[in-house]
Amino acid sequence: MAPGGEAPATRVADSEAFADLLLQSGLVSSENLAFARLVKERTGAHIDQVLISEGLLDSESLLLAEAASWGIHPIDLEAVKFDDELVRSGSGQRYLAENWLPIRRNDAGIVFVATARGVAPERVASIREALGGAEVQFVATTSWDIKNACLKLFRSEIADEAANELWRQNPAMSARITFSRGQKVIGAVGALVLVAAAVLRPVETVIVLMTVTSLVFLAGTSFKFIVAMRGARYDVVERITKAQIHALDERELPRYTVLVPVFREANIVGQLIRNLGGLDYPTEKLEVLILIEEEDHETRDAVLTSNPPPHFRIVTIPKGQPQTKPRACNVGLYFATGDLLVIYDAEDTPDPDQLKKAVVAFRRGGDETVCVQASLNYFNDRENALTRMFTLEYSYWFDYMLAGLDLGDLPIPLGGTSNHFRTSALIELGGWDPYNVTEDADLGIRASALGYRVGVINSTTMEEANTSIPNFIRQRSRWIKGYMQTTLVHARQPLALVRQIGLRRFLSFVLLIAGTPATFLGVIPFYVITAFTIVLPVDALAQLFPIWLLWLTLLNFVIGNVIMIYLSMMGPYKRGTFHLVLWALLNPLYWLLHSIAAYKGLWQLITKPHYWEKTEHGLTTHVQHD
Repeated sequence: MAPGGEAPATRVADSEAFADLLLQSGLVSSENLAFARLVKERTGAHIDQVLISEGLLDSESLLLAEAASWGIHPIDLEAVKFDDELVRSGSGQRYLAENWLPIRRNDAGIVFVATARGVAPERVASIREALGGAEVQFVATTSWDIKNACLKLFRSEIADEAANELWRQNPAMSARITFSRGQKVIGAVGALVLVAAAVLRPVETVIVLMTVTSLVFLAGTSFKFIVAMRGARYDVVERITKAQIHALDERELPRYTVLVPVFREANIVGQLIRNLGGLDYPTEKLEVLILIEEEDHETRDAVLTSNPPPHFRIVTIPKGQPQTKPRACNVGLYFATGDLLVIYDAEDTPDPDQLKKAVVAFRRGGDETVCVQASLNYFNDRENALTRMFTLEYSYWFDYMLAGLDLGDLPIPLGGTSNHFRTSALIELGGWDPYNVTEDADLGIRASALGYRVGVINSTTMEEANTSIPNFIRQRSRWIKGYMQTTLVHARQPLALVRQIGLRRFLSFVLLIAGTPATFLGVIPFYVITAFTIVLPVDALAQLFPIWLLWLTLLNFVIGNVIMIYLSMMGPYKRGTFHLVLWALLNPLYWLLHSIAAYKGLWQLITKPHYWEKTEHGLTTHVQHD
């Protein structure tokens, strides 16, 4: 049973009596009650859930009605002074899961307890036992009042757990320590050897470095080409039809949590609420948690001004370090009640039926499927050259690269948005690593190491493509730094990783996760050497470097760029965006931006590894059309 849930029999038994109470109290009309009963019949949700989610009953009125039906008084937990020692005698997780919270003990030893789920005898007995057999007196409140109270009362514990629980459970799998002791020793020895070689044999050292870099570059681009071509030949994306969606019984749909981490996004939260309000899923089985940092008052005010639907809730992320998206998501996971969970960014517009497609995919994939990934596309692809290249890159990645990885049963690095998870499996994985700035890629590797599968579904989330080169550099430097972090984390125990995922998957991890930043770091040197090769006389260069190395470098430049131009040209074919095809010729310049970002990411890996470089959204001048 999910946190915050309860045994269905507890609620079904008193549902009609409660409905009559609502009607007699004048809190709902007979028409609205009849509508709620129809929805209850269709979805299996309780009447009060239907009325609240549809905006036909406000939380305060519901609280008064529930208190009356339970024969107890309501209470406003925000105005309560808690007995801290009494509260901490239990765990926040239990209070959230069972929807009760001790308040204080009076002089007679009676404990006042706030409850959001009635006072049935067996419930009273369980709570008394948890409180050491004390007499209790109940007061009524709502589930979200209990959640907000727990967030305040246990804020330091929640903040610490969100940041450090993975590190405590498995330090080797956390990026909190950037370089392990062994990596520092190997790095120091390697640096000394390199410096000594450069001093004693400078030309030979450069030749060896250029040769190794060329081979790594060739291996990385060739791997992407082979995988993408396999993905182009086979359509392994989970093909879920409209008929399968319509065949779903809404009574059997699982509860779904949507996490939306936002930070300084006041300019687009109105768009966010409109976009996510279009999801085709029973609102009484859907919760949208907007995760807002404690000091981000502007975004919070913008959300409240936008008048979000009742199933949208704000979760305040306690101050703490590192201040990253994955830490915020871990706090959201702490409060999530859904059996399934998805992450969206503030500017996302998912297909309305995406959640239902994910439900079908999870049922089809079985327990070993931990996550299904939807594709990303961009509504402002025609805005400028950068947005066109951005769209081409993502078309090839989601339509061909991920399909090829899926076909080969290779580890899939997740995207930062539109990841749908089994909540229980996500908790088993330890949630996200708050110290890894590409927590999605890391999570995909960890999932593979535990034998889980990541699938891809035929659903799209529309986003805003990056319109600004400085903004693009900030975004890509963080992503590439995160790939470096993920490489360092999983390279701490390479033999263990090989045993867990097999040699073939391990090599895929090396070529994709480690190979991507290595490839981008090689772009600028290759471009410079290629330029010298073209401009300077061959005889002059041959006095410094062997002819075979110059040819190898030139071939790498040509082959690497031809491969990526070809793959980028393939991208539009499945999506019908043929107006983008010729823009793929700009890929060498696009990769030059990636190389600049890679060197910035490498510098930040050394100087501030956990710094989350903020990507600004809402910069486009284009308007998304429905």
